[in-house]
Amino acid sequence: MTEKAVRSRKKSARGGVSTKKPVTRKKKEKILIIDDEPAFVESCRRTMEAKAYKVFTTSDKEHAMEMMESEPDVIILGTLAPAGQTFTMYKWLEKHPRYKDIPILVIDARQGEQNIRGLRTFENIRVDGDEYLSKPIEPVSLVPRIRSLLDAKTKTIKILVVDDHTMIRTGISAVISLQKDMEVISEAVNGQDAVDKVMRFSPHVALVDIFMPVMSGIEATKLISEKYPETKVLILTQYDEEENMIVAKQSGAFGFIPKKAASSDLIRGIRYVSQGRYFPAEFAELVVN
Repeated sequence: MTEKAVRSRKKSARGGVSTKKPVTRKKKEKILIIDDEPAFVESCRRTMEAKAYKVFTTSDKEHAMEMMESEPDVIILGTLAPAGQTFTMYKWLEKHPRYKDIPILVIDARQGEQNIRGLRTFENIRVDGDEYLSKPIEPVSLVPRIRSLLDAKTKTIKILVVDDHTMIRTGISAVISLQKDMEVISEAVNGQDAVDKVMRFSPHVALVDIFMPVMSGIEATKLISEKYPETKVLILTQYDEEENMIVAKQSGAFGFIPKKAASSDLIRGIRYVSQGRYFPAEFAELVVN
């Protein structure tokens, strides 16, 4: 053995160059808690930090707006005084181009305190919030809800757009393309085409028009909900009469949105329906035989 080979073997025996891959630490997910009750905030902070989340807290709306620069992964929006502050903060988040897609867990005031520091009766965001709860509540019960919101945020929602008008399909696809967590995987031009595409591509959500040639959206919804229940149907139509809502729910649809609705309602509806939740509130509360 040459002297060079001996030196090489000795170096290897002492450790030499490690072949182990470096350990990559998972980035801590960030939670912003906005609430003016110190005891509740501290309890939440300890609970969330024990679950390895990075937590920021504030009891002031203006400060909360500044803290959004930290780009939290989820927001716990609790009570703020005076009345109206919570509602204003929520609406600001909802319309902000950078923050509107961040999941919000709304924690309202105790019964009887809403007009002081929570959401007043006319400030109805209970449907719009990704989650809505009210005090008193144990912070530990929030952990699975937050995990669910974070998991939903990181998942890409696969969407099938079904309409017999090319311009409408193109417009809907353009709106969806602006969302980081959504992808239009295919389009269909009638109900039969929709059923075939669902079987082929397994989308999470199918946006389906009601009146189409070959097979109607209602017939397609029945088949999809029976044969492919993992795909949730969201009816999107210009005919928004209650009768159509009833028929849609009877057929197995999870949501019903008029085409004239704001694009924000469409996006919110897709997120709700993808989680197996009904949208909007009036559709969820609709009683059908």
